[in-house]
Formats: sequence, C-alpha cells, structure tokens
Amino acid sequence: MDPCPFVRLNVESLALKLAAATRPSGSGIHPSATPCYAKLKIKNFPSQTALLPLISGAAASPPDSSSAATCFDLDPDALRALSCRPVVALKIKVFSGRMGRTCGVTSGKLLGSLQLTVNLAHAQTRACVYHNGWMKLGGGGDPAARLHVTVRSEPDPRFVFQFGGEPECSPVVFQIQGNIRQPVFSCKFTADRSNRSRSLPTDFKTNSKRGWMRRTLSGEKDRVGRERKGWMIIVYDLSGSAVAAASMITPFVPSAGSDRVSRSNPGAWLILRPNGVSISSWKPWGRLEAWRERGPVDGLGYKFELVAETGGIPIAQGTMSVKKGGTFCIDDSSKDCAMSSMSPVRGFVMGSSVEGEGIVSKPVVQVAAHHVTCMADAALFVALSAAVDLSVDACRLFSHKLRKEFSSDDHDLFP
Repeated sequence: MDPCPFVRLNVESLALKLAAATRPSGSGIHPSATPCYAKLKIKNFPSQTALLPLISGAAASPPDSSSAATCFDLDPDALRALSCRPVVALKIKVFSGRMGRTCGVTSGKLLGSLQLTVNLAHAQTRACVYHNGWMKLGGGGDPAARLHVTVRSEPDPRFVFQFGGEPECSPVVFQIQGNIRQPVFSCKFTADRSNRSRSLPTDFKTNSKRGWMRRTLSGEKDRVGRERKGWMIIVYDLSGSAVAAASMITPFVPSAGSDRVSRSNPGAWLILRPNGVSISSWKPWGRLEAWRERGPVDGLGYKFELVAETGGIPIAQGTMSVKKGGTFCIDDSSKDCAMSSMSPVRGFVMGSSVEGEGIVSKPVVQVAAHHVTCMADAALFVALSAAVDLSVDACRLFSHKLRKEFSSDDHDLFP
C-alpha cells in the first residue's frame, strides 16, 4: 500500500514593519495589534489570506514559524503539471483596514506587494527553504514598509481512499493511486432505532468512570418524540476482519420548539478500534460531535477529540456549509478547522470531502502517510470520514424525511 506524492508549500513567519509615520487606515475588524493582512496567490490555486502582526522597528528577532502561517497543498495532478516547468510565482499583496470585498472591490487599502519565485524541482524528495527574511514592499502608498516571510516546502505523502458509494449504502472503499483503484475495505451500515445498545461496543460500559463517558451519557433518558439513533458503520479489511467502526452513542434530537439539532445538545459518535480480545470487543479512539449551526450561513458544526485516559483531547472543530458541503480536516494550518493549542498533532493529518445536503456523497479521504503504520490505522480515518458524512443526514432538519437506509419506521422514510 503505497502513498501518493503530495507537497506542502508553507508560507509562515509573516510579519510587517511600517514606517514610523504610517498608520493603518479604516476601522476594520482587527485588534490594534494586527490591523493588516496579506493575500497570497499562486496560479491555479485558491488564494490564501493571513493576518499580519506588526513588528516595531526596534525588534531584532523575526517572528516564529507559527506566526501568521498558511500553506498550499500540491496534489499529484498539480505535481504532474509542474513536472516540465517546476517554477511557480508566489504573489503577496499586503493591505490595511477591513478584510473582504464591498461591491466586488477589496475593502482594504493596498500597502504594497511582492513576488517570490519558487523552484519545486526537488520538493517531492526533500525539504527546501526558498526564502527566510525581510523584503521591501513595492507599489502602494508605503515604500518603506517591509514584510518578513519564510517560504519552504516539504514532502507530504498521503494515502488516498474513496468510498464506492454513500456510506449508508454499505460500500466498498478503494485506495486511489493515479488511475488505479484498488479495493481495500468494505463497509456495513446498520440503523437499529429500536435497540440503541446494538450500537455500543460490548465492553463500553466498563469504562464509564472516565470523564468523556460521563459527558457522553449524562442525561441519557428515553426521549419522547423524534430522534435519530442506533446508527453504526463497521469497516472490514479484505480478509473480512472488522478493523474500525463508527457508532452513534448519543442520538441526534431536535431542540425544544425546533426541528434542528442544536449546538447545546449535539449528537455524538465514537470511533472504535478492536481491542484484540475478541471480534466483538472494541475500544474508543475518538469522539465526534455534530450539530446544525444557526446564523447567516446554514452550517454543520462539528468537534472531534481523541479519547484518552484523562479525558478528551480536542483535535479539530469547525463549521461547513450544509448546502455546499466542504472538507472535514485535521490540519493545524487550515482556517476552516480550528485545532486546539493542546493538540498533540501538528501539520496535516487527514482531510475528507463532504457533499452538501441531498447530493450523492462518495467521500474522498486523504491521510498523512506518517500516521499510517498498518491498514487498521487507515481504517480509523475511513470510519471517521463516514461518521462526518452520516452526520449531514443525522443533522438534517426533522421536518425533512430520510432515505430508507436510515430507518425501518414508515414515518421517517421517503414516500
């Protein structure tokens, strides 16, 4: 099982020095310590935006690498396109004032811009540093402004998997390597509304003294009314052995007087791995909460944490559009997924595509190669991806019906 080549181009240690007489204009939304921002662009890639801390003229030390960092991920298709001419231009524009656009025009005031040439010829085989230091900004209204930037790349090989169908349809999961699609896992989805215990591992209740268990099962009484519960998906390897599972341990229920799952009362999944004792014995690896966000954008909110003896360790949280979908990711550089500062992981861990509500979903899952020592490790991320995808349906407004795979109750089916 070989990974696909990926390269991560990191742009970090961003900071700005302004002339003493220069003051950023516009009220904006930034605190006074960071009133400026940069827009970064590489051809054929979505632009990135990063807030810029201001450095006083007396400061001698550059900012650390985690300061105002962003990145561009080059997948196998992008690397193939660069094979003939591996040189790209990184364009950086620095603005002060309000971020965003008004009537199609950038709201911020342009302070200056610069361009860096990056040669990615050896990026797949070794880490490279292309620039590390201060540069003068050209153009704009402040020629004395200087930008500190570090640009480096590192090989970031990843395993790529794709579900052959929607997770609730018990699909085969393929590993993708270029044009080759090789089956590596199979899935079995069940939805037993009448017997919630079926979705719990056999030795699950023996761990009830842990804090994360108390939080999961507190107040778990039989609910009167609508609820979505008992869903479980098991991932099997090619030999037919169960190697991972996602089990809905807290039902998804609408908040009082509403038809949506609220943030104050989210549904929850456990991501499970075999504990080696018996085929029916599992131990928790991670816990996923999901809910329906209110606000100007109808969104699926989520929070994922690793399960430890001392409690849950927050790894990722964020919101994605229910209509357009998005990407569930565990990646400390992603602005769509806030990773806890206490997280034990750094860099890219996994990413999974999520389609919008009502759209056929065949999730594509990327997993960093250094997090996979065996097929069972990869299966955990596949199970997590399935749980996120299924949460889109679990958080669907209760005024809407679900497809027949989710329930055997007539009132919860499509006609």
